[in-house]
Amino acid sequence: MNKILTLAASLVAFSFSAQAAEKLSVAATAVPHAEILDFVKPDLAEQGVELDVKVFTDYVQPNIQVSQKRMDANFFQHQPYLTSFNEGKGTDLVSVAGVHVEPFGAYSSKLKSLDELEEGATIAIPNDPTNGGRALLLLQKAGIIKLKDGSKITATPRDIADNPLDIKFYELEAATLPRVLDQVAVAMINTNYALEAGLNPTEDALVLEGSESPYVNILVARPDNKDSSAMKKLAAALTSDKVKTFIKEKYKGAVVPAF
Repeated sequence: MNKILTLAASLVAFSFSAQAAEKLSVAATAVPHAEILDFVKPDLAEQGVELDVKVFTDYVQPNIQVSQKRMDANFFQHQPYLTSFNEGKGTDLVSVAGVHVEPFGAYSSKLKSLDELEEGATIAIPNDPTNGGRALLLLQKAGIIKLKDGSKITATPRDIADNPLDIKFYELEAATLPRVLDQVAVAMINTNYALEAGLNPTEDALVLEGSESPYVNILVARPDNKDSSAMKKLAAALTSDKVKTFIKEKYKGAVVPAF
């Protein structure tokens, strides 16, 4: 009888635990964001949070999905991009936690140094305002161009004041940039897309942002769910010492912890 009661109690406890589990859906780009989320899944499960990670290949839908309450959160962007998106789309998404920096870089299949750029060469940059500006700021730091406002994070090619090599700029969707490396002299690529394309930022980039980059990748949610129990647990997991060690060991400088 005692064994039966014990078994029954265990089944009740299991049932209660299953019912009490919190579900959290997160939209993310594949590398490194989804990889980091997958890494914390087991720890969150132990805390009663069932994490569902959906991978996206663009920088628009993850925010749309969260804003329309189809997903609970996303993990793929930095604050300047989020601010620009909110202003442009009329959304009110908010940052929950800063996790890491992906140093932005310049890549080429034709050149071994930016010093080899010839007059009239072509450079491809992201077509979204913040990442396009980020690319131009990095090229300015490398001495290739000079902007009218040297600190404008939403600069476009129209904001270039000095272009001694008469560089031609092509603005393309960020996700497509690795695929045009053979068609341009240089492509300015976000690290997540560089990693997905098999590029090693610390070895393959002609120039790479330093650790002082302000573009910290953030966990993003809505005002109505940013303080939920499950969201707080996810934020804590993403900024844990365990994740810091994982990032350092797995990405070896291509992704840098920001906490």
